[in-house]
Amino acid sequence: MPKVSIIIPTYNRSQRLSEAIDSVIAQTYTNIEIIVIDDGSTDETEEIINSKKASFPILYTKQKNKGVSAARNYGISLASGDYICFLDSDDIWYPQKVQVQLAIMEKTPDIQISQVQEVWMRKGKHVNPMKKHLKPSGDIFIPSLKLCLVSPSAVMIKKTLFTEVGLFDEKMPVCEDYDLWLRISYKYGIYLIHDNLIEKRGGHEDQLSKKYWGMDRFRIYSMEKLLTKKLTYERKEALLSELRIKSTVVHEGARNHNRYFLFLKYRIKSIKYRILHKILWFTSIISTPEYNNKKEDNG
Repeated sequence: MPKVSIIIPTYNRSQRLSEAIDSVIAQTYTNIEIIVIDDGSTDETEEIINSKKASFPILYTKQKNKGVSAARNYGISLASGDYICFLDSDDIWYPQKVQVQLAIMEKTPDIQISQVQEVWMRKGKHVNPMKKHLKPSGDIFIPSLKLCLVSPSAVMIKKTLFTEVGLFDEKMPVCEDYDLWLRISYKYGIYLIHDNLIEKRGGHEDQLSKKYWGMDRFRIYSMEKLLTKKLTYERKEALLSELRIKSTVVHEGARNHNRYFLFLKYRIKSIKYRILHKILWFTSIISTPEYNNKKEDNG
């Protein structure tokens, strides 16, 4: 039986953490290990963990506050499983999550990463995701440029994949998952399992997305790392287009918030990517056989 390592990063979420751990202990697949990385909590997190250890072994470690990327990466380094799963400490899993996901991945060895569908909850109430948040399956690189289409709590990943694509970028305080999924989807498809097997909870005041202004700044940083990669025309066109759009959004937001340095920085980026996008389009036109044949006829 393959072993599955479940990594739970947490920071001052002791009550919600308790429910998350209970949902893992209740899994129908039992060859699992639970790794909780405490990112410097000052609440009752350690007491909660100690109470859970009486019924299930938990590898618990506490570090200085370094952010969720460092916490997940440390968890990966400690993991002994063949597969890695993440569970955000404010989400919960349904009992068959690991069993269903693992069965599909074991049956289809070419799948390096999969994710399950999710039920969205906001402040205790069920909400339906907007159309733009609907999860695609397979080659999701281009749609993933616009927004994050993979949930950390929903994935199962072969541990060997991290050796190939790298870990979470610890320079990113937010959108670190967006960055990793782009690097993975650049090389591999991300398979969607259509069963609702997790409950994704949001609306908390301590969510990182509420802490940082201009989230697209971090997505731009992530996309810029891909500019040196070998990309098809379609992928490069989509990348440059999205860089232009997001740079425009950030520079307009910076202007409205009187952040003049950021306004200038991202205004320059928006112009740069508009020009590069047009150059790419023009280059594709003059390289077509139709254009060259017409040029020869005119000659």
